[in-house]
Amino acid sequence: MDIKNKTVLVLGAWGLVGNAITRKLLPEKPKKIIVTSLRKSEAEEYVERLKIDYPDLPADYFIPWWGNIFVRNEFKDENRFDILNDREKRRILLGDIMEDMTDDVLNSSAIYHLLTEHKPDIIFDCINSATGIAYQDVYTTYRRIKKTIEKDSEKDILIEETEKLMCTLYIPQLIRHIQILYNTMSEVSTEAYVKIGTSGTGGMGLNIPYTHSEEKPSRVLLSKSSVAGAHTMLLFLMGRTPETAITKEIKPTAAIAWKKIEFGEIKKGGKPVELMELSTSDTINLEGKLKLKLDEEIKTSGNTLKSVFIDTGENGTFSRGEFETITTQGQMEYVTPEEIAEDAIFEIKGGNTGHDIINALDNAVLAPTYRAGFLQHSAIKKLQELEDLHQKESIAFELLGPPRLSKLLFEIQLLKISFGGMREIIKESPSYLSEKVWSLIESNDELRNEIISIGIPILYPDGKKILRGNLMKIPPFRGENELEITDANINLWAKDGWVDLRESNMERWQKRLKAIIDEVELIPDYDTSSLHVRNKGYWNDFKKIDIGKVVGWIFIREEKGKRGKA
Repeated sequence: MDIKNKTVLVLGAWGLVGNAITRKLLPEKPKKIIVTSLRKSEAEEYVERLKIDYPDLPADYFIPWWGNIFVRNEFKDENRFDILNDREKRRILLGDIMEDMTDDVLNSSAIYHLLTEHKPDIIFDCINSATGIAYQDVYTTYRRIKKTIEKDSEKDILIEETEKLMCTLYIPQLIRHIQILYNTMSEVSTEAYVKIGTSGTGGMGLNIPYTHSEEKPSRVLLSKSSVAGAHTMLLFLMGRTPETAITKEIKPTAAIAWKKIEFGEIKKGGKPVELMELSTSDTINLEGKLKLKLDEEIKTSGNTLKSVFIDTGENGTFSRGEFETITTQGQMEYVTPEEIAEDAIFEIKGGNTGHDIINALDNAVLAPTYRAGFLQHSAIKKLQELEDLHQKESIAFELLGPPRLSKLLFEIQLLKISFGGMREIIKESPSYLSEKVWSLIESNDELRNEIISIGIPILYPDGKKILRGNLMKIPPFRGENELEITDANINLWAKDGWVDLRESNMERWQKRLKAIIDEVELIPDYDTSSLHVRNKGYWNDFKKIDIGKVVGWIFIREEKGKRGKA
């Protein structure tokens, strides 16, 4: 696609790769670039630097934005540990991660505010998401809970630590991030999304020497790789979703370097490393127990560590010895941010670098086959033969899911038994459909009991009563055994997994079936090409209803659930 005159958002623009992408974008002449970073000072500092380097561009060409995109907008400028240590905020964060994906969760998120404000056409995501999520370190939280339990501490402390554990679970955070990103990009019509991902180990294997503890490799490092892999699979699914942003991921498998080389103060976590001042008389005897944390902190000299260093951005500040070790042949080695930026931009413009992970997965996965498609007809035919032999129609077992699938299959089956073909169904009044189908439910004990036995309740035509068995799939159990009955809840539950015999639902079915008929009748009789799959022949000229075909059509048209790629 053409980048010219497009609004481009660079997430993590202050970082090493984001910096390179921002500058490599300029020859493509985008309309404007939104430059983001975690901290306000970083975003504003980088924008000022860009204005100096490119004085001929308009004053508002580079727009700074800052904050944590993984939390709601009101928390975006707060330290995550401060949020976790605040009871009220922690519980809001926990709900944002663990509860259903609602409009409130979506609209409250920082990334939603960012995207709806600037409506980017293209997004380059250079945030090291796997590190940000995995380095919250669920293992440390586990150890705190274990210690709390062993000490038989107060209930409130155990509750607090458990809530913190749930807030640091990796996969729920990642899933919610992708849900919000996908829904927001769809809302603002983002055309393309490119993720600069990570392998978690700089391309090395389980023998990586660079780790975070005595474990080799550490569980925290492997968590980073696990999150990175899960992230890629979620992006793979997003890339297979029709009518959303073109999705790509470039995953460097080497160290990334460098930003600058100079002499100066060495910082850790944004703070200068303070120099201790100890003599050999300050020794500690190795006897009894070794304290990991001193009772009294050692006074520093007032001086900080200064040395020659190479700044590799988010990957850290290294000494010459460290950099020489990590980049030596046979170790992690390295790739430059400019090479990554060139690949990312070339992919957006329609080029094929061979480095897009999503495309690689698309080409490597085993897709539906001609043989399976051919044999599908044989399988359906054999099922139908056995139905005729045993005088038993096979409708739904509620093993595939969701309950909505079973509900829809049984509803169209009830209409099929009561009226026959599609044209017969649409010509009757909704009230008559409801009445006739209810009569079938009353008279057909076997069918009625089959529906409720698999966990699908039957909502009576008056909408005031249900027939249910011991198992009820909708609403699902989520910790509360009793839920309030309201009109809104009844409508929601009926939509998701109750056979709904109300007139309003019968009218909905008539509209669906009419839409199917209208869709087919728009195909000219002379068009016998391969363009149309669902023609009159597919629908048996509307005289016989294949319930699976009808529900498949609903999932494609109403649920927008069409497969994106073969």
